[in-house]
Amino acid sequence: MKISAHAYILGDDVDTDAIIPARFLNTSDPEELGSHALEDYAPDFRRSVRGGGIVVAGRNFGCGSSREHAPVALRVAGASLIIADSYARIFYRNAFNTGLPILESPEAARDINMGDAVSVDIETGEIVNETTGKTFHAKPIPPFMRELLDDGGLIPHLKKKEKKTGKS
Repeated sequence: MKISAHAYILGDDVDTDAIIPARFLNTSDPEELGSHALEDYAPDFRRSVRGGGIVVAGRNFGCGSSREHAPVALRVAGASLIIADSYARIFYRNAFNTGLPILESPEAARDINMGDAVSVDIETGEIVNETTGKTFHAKPIPPFMRELLDDGGLIPHLKKKEKKTGKS
């Protein structure tokens, strides 16, 4: 899977409350969550990534409380991929479980600027900043995790597997 889009830059330690404020957690409707993604932290986010954008963030992205609403909100708002220096571990797992591809690359996170055109090969982990011509390499996503992404997340993956095997 290859993704090409313009970069939207976020800083270090963006917590899940900044991604989707707690006052909007009274719903699990993905569209409603997406309509409030980063609403207080980066009010222009939804307008900027609509139609697919690559979010590039600093260290410890997705820290704070564990809520799968955060990656859902980012994906539905238009983020097609997140590249960060590092992730809070629970956000990392929630992203794959909800079908949001993410890569870790400290070098890319430092070098990519707001609005740069970026191309990413999810299978190889190659990240190309088309604006500057620089190439970075993230650790490729393991095959099992790519299956989760291809199926749209953990629940659709398990349903697909159940349908295939007839076992629940």
